[in-house]
Amino acid sequence: MEPLLVLTNVPDLASAEKLARALIESRAAACVNLLAGCRSIYRWQGAVETAGEIPLLIKTTAAAYAEVETVVRAQHPYAVPELIAVPITHGLPAYLEWVAKETEKHD
Repeated sequence: MEPLLVLTNVPDLASAEKLARALIESRAAACVNLLAGCRSIYRWQGAVETAGEIPLLIKTTAAAYAEVETVVRAQHPYAVPELIAVPITHGLPAYLEWVAKETEKHD
């Protein structure tokens, strides 16, 4: 089991809730935290942009990452969404086992 923390940002709470539910319902993620809004400043298509965004913390596994990416691409309102996966090197074993169990596919 290789647990991952995947990060993305969406423009509003409705998008955040829709994406989080899709990730959980598809078993791509065990848990998604919707954080308080933030302000992002970035360069896009040659211009400096500022946007309010809702950060999402997605707990999943390397085995389920492809499904996370599929769901995010299908549900995310941005043309090029931020999608960054960070390995979880340490954690409470029972929690990490729960993440692995909740992201297993059940046919």
